[in-house]
Amino acid sequence: MSLSSTFVNRFFQLVNERQFAEAERILERLRLKTQKNERNMGYLRALQGIYLASKSNNDQYLFLPNINLKDKSELEKHRREFLKNTRDNLQAEYDRGFFSAWADYMRILIKLADTKKPNEKPSVQKEPKQQVGTEPEQVVAKEPKKTVQATLG
Repeated sequence: MSLSSTFVNRFFQLVNERQFAEAERILERLRLKTQKNERNMGYLRALQGIYLASKSNNDQYLFLPNINLKDKSELEKHRREFLKNTRDNLQAEYDRGFFSAWADYMRILIKLADTKKPNEKPSVQKEPKQQVGTEPEQVVAKEPKKTVQATLG
């Protein structure tokens, strides 16, 4: 069986949502059900690398923590670079599979960046704080606080 795009897309979403236990289960399922050829082995190795890099995001030398995952233009630039390596005839099949996985991951991140924008909450503008010693222009009546009285008896 070749790589299932449904499982791969789900894996990318889970990694992005930092649900590593479920992502690891899907990665293991992909390993077991995928044909063993050079391209698929490179693809699976890239998935494992994406998983590990996302899980330990405190290393300054890793690729993922050093890119802005919400910047669509940056993600598109990286995707084009990965696709260029995927099409390069000088690359081995293993490497083409590896870069193909990264290009697919960038594609999913771009889609996720597009879907998050409309759902984001509008920013709430706070009223500026008054400086001490200045009078407010408009006095707003405040509702008295409600209290509960209880008797002991």
